[in-house]
Amino acid sequence: MSDPWNFAGPVTQVAGAAGTVTLVDESTFAISDGAGDMTTGSAQGLFFRDMRVLSRLEVLVDGVRAEALAAVNEDPFSSTFVSRCPPPPGRADSTLMVFRSRYVGQGMREDVTIRNFGDEPTFFRLEVFVAADFADLFAVKEGRVGAQVGTGETAVTVHNPSGPSARGLPGASRPDRPPARAGADRLVYAYRRGGVSRGVELRFTGPVTLVEDLATFEAIVPARGTWSTCVEVAPLIDSTAIDPRYRCGQPVERAAPTERLARWRRQVPAVETDHAGLKAVVSRSAEDLGALRIFDPEFPERVVVAAGAPWFMTVFGRDSLLTAWMALLVDPDLALGVLQTLARFQGRDVDPRRDEEPGRILHEMRFGEAASLSLGGGSIYYGTADATPLFVMLLGELRRWGVARELVDELLPNAERAIEWIEQFGDADGDGYVEYHRATDRGLANQGWKDSWDGIRYGDGRIAEAPIALCEVQAYTYGAYLARAHFAHEAGDERTYQRFRAKAAQLKAAFNRDFWLEDRGYFAVGLDADKRPIDSLTSNLGHCLWTGIVDEDKAARVAEALRSPAMFSGWGVRTLSTDNRGYNPISYHCGSVWPHDTAIVAAGLARYGYEDDALRLVLGLLDAAQAEGGRLPELFSGLDRADIAVPVGYPTSCSPQAWAAASPLLCLRTILRLDPWVPYGKTWLRPRLPEGIGYLKVEGVPIAGARVTIEVGEGVPGGVAVSGLPADVELVLAPRQPGTAV
Repeated sequence: MSDPWNFAGPVTQVAGAAGTVTLVDESTFAISDGAGDMTTGSAQGLFFRDMRVLSRLEVLVDGVRAEALAAVNEDPFSSTFVSRCPPPPGRADSTLMVFRSRYVGQGMREDVTIRNFGDEPTFFRLEVFVAADFADLFAVKEGRVGAQVGTGETAVTVHNPSGPSARGLPGASRPDRPPARAGADRLVYAYRRGGVSRGVELRFTGPVTLVEDLATFEAIVPARGTWSTCVEVAPLIDSTAIDPRYRCGQPVERAAPTERLARWRRQVPAVETDHAGLKAVVSRSAEDLGALRIFDPEFPERVVVAAGAPWFMTVFGRDSLLTAWMALLVDPDLALGVLQTLARFQGRDVDPRRDEEPGRILHEMRFGEAASLSLGGGSIYYGTADATPLFVMLLGELRRWGVARELVDELLPNAERAIEWIEQFGDADGDGYVEYHRATDRGLANQGWKDSWDGIRYGDGRIAEAPIALCEVQAYTYGAYLARAHFAHEAGDERTYQRFRAKAAQLKAAFNRDFWLEDRGYFAVGLDADKRPIDSLTSNLGHCLWTGIVDEDKAARVAEALRSPAMFSGWGVRTLSTDNRGYNPISYHCGSVWPHDTAIVAAGLARYGYEDDALRLVLGLLDAAQAEGGRLPELFSGLDRADIAVPVGYPTSCSPQAWAAASPLLCLRTILRLDPWVPYGKTWLRPRLPEGIGYLKVEGVPIAGARVTIEVGEGVPGGVAVSGLPADVELVLAPRQPGTAV
């Protein structure tokens, strides 16, 4: 069996499938069809901490499924499903409708209401079919549930807690044993494997009959009246119920997810613009980021962000760091929480099984079968080359925004250990470049952001083999060295400052010498084990512009390559050029378009003064988001806009997904050309509105503990107005120079 992080097979299609509704709150998420039903034999269900605790929830009225009419999502963790009951024999219309209001959070609550629009009382029978298979998240994702559930020493119990339980035999494929007797108000499904005990408890309100995996309600709904019941789904850990955040009989507006989202909405900067699409996309981005936040019960003040729904509702090093960077315009506290959490789990030992090394920042965290609700209770895999330099870069960027100086100072020792990893383990051969090579055959073969098995190719289509020094990893390392230098400068440590300025300069010079392909006019995506350039044209080049590692005399040709028809699809920048042999527009990393990648490329182009090219990419992403209802998916096809008038989706793309959600925020920052450097008493600002946007106001940007308002465009005196900036921070109405440190 493969490990979750290196699975290379097909993934069960859920996100983006027609009629699919995904609700999410932290590590809990629910996947259903458009009617609200979760059916067996699919990837649907209720998931809690990497385990499917409910694999079936189907509602029938008078023996048949109601006709789905609408699914209304009030917020990321709740939805109301509206259906019509089939009409009685001989009648054209039904008078009964079903409303199912679902709330997800550490379990689930569902309010089921029958409304009678007829003039006569109507009898009905409501049947709720349920099942729990306790399948591992990755078993569901990869379509191998049968191999994971009920194997070996597994035993499953389904019982009424008021009576004796019925013990399932080892090897049972699903827990469908009948309850001990009918008439109780709850069902308990229990799962045990060795010393691990898990379960789920379903609680029903009102008179209910329980038989096997079926809860039956029989009632008469008055004329023009309603009938309702409530179902609570509570996960069990070691026989202890974890109460759902939404409880039957309690006001939903007082539940933790609702209150947290309300607070988040109040603090998100307000955007006013004459471009309706931009406002809608930024609003959708903020909503999705609010939904993807995770709160560790052991450190509730530390907010982190999950990578994406449905399969990656957990902390990822690279994803969380880049998302937090892009979201600084909205909430620097998110970046602080990400850094504090990643520092807490920074590598300490050399452990080849997990690719752990001292100072290394994790790649992925999973809950598994841990009994603790804390983030630290599960398993951690460290196999990534870029998270460690990105950690130092983000810490430096947080300092530049003037946020939580004392808390940033507390993380400086972690930054020092990260730098030590870069110099000792990252650069194992001492050539000055950070390479990756997995310690065992169970780790990730590719450990950059394009981490699929075939993600790094030569121009002729051959797949490169590790150890590989990726171009963007060197760019992030350059940024990390500069951040470390400026930390030293602030502390008055001139020797360390000069040392890391020199290391950054040496790396930049070597990079521009060894990675540059003069005959192609762009940088290699990496150097292979023999230090030969991997010569494919990729979007990774834009990340190099973003950090400033590119020499200015080469930037024009890099910009030309990135904006070429072979790279720009009209919606975004392809991960791999159409001119390369390995190009496939519907691959994961070899020709698809990733919004976060395009947003970083745009920021890099703007940094070097190629604003027209940058804004062209920004408008392409905005158009793609509008075509997707305001939400950018994790990735979409690289097919050309000239050929297909809508962005073609990637079948298993996560949605919402963290860095896709944050991408419009980075685009907004690119439009503003906003670069705070609070420790040096300056903030650069040079707005440039794209064609079609005449006015833009962003109110409440968090800089140096203040809330700043930026207004740009028609009717604004001088074209730009800024208010709220602290008096000790000078506003510089000019772009920051390309060579200025990140």
